[in-house]
Amino acid sequence: MRAPPARPDDRPPASPLTPPAAASAPSPLDGFHPVVRDWFLERFDSPTEPQREGWPLIAAGRDVLITAPTGSGKTLAAFLSAVDSAARDARAAELRDETRVVYVSPLRALSADIRANLETPLAEIRERASLPGAPPLPEIRAALR
Repeated sequence: MRAPPARPDDRPPASPLTPPAAASAPSPLDGFHPVVRDWFLERFDSPTEPQREGWPLIAAGRDVLITAPTGSGKTLAAFLSAVDSAARDARAAELRDETRVVYVSPLRALSADIRANLETPLAEIRERASLPGAPPLPEIRAALR
């Protein structure tokens, strides 16, 4: 029987109950359009728990209800998924001129939600997409009624 290879740092092997290192785990941002992913990583240290758990389910087409405290990133989780989906469809020349997302929010929060979680990210993502070497990103519009 052969001995296992020596570990360079002489640490004992990880327990089977030890989760793998975060660097080896896939990121929920891995499937995002490169411009959307890079924008997020430039703006935030890492996805919040509602984003990490919500994005894969949203991308899979599942119905998702995210409940979390105010400021936890749940609204951005929904909006960024919608922006990413439109960006990926645009990249594949499949983006149609139609309403794709309807967002319902209490009126007093609506304006702030739209500005912070949709208009600002869209403007910054558009700006990033206009940089030399960035993948093209056709216009994605947002409207408030």
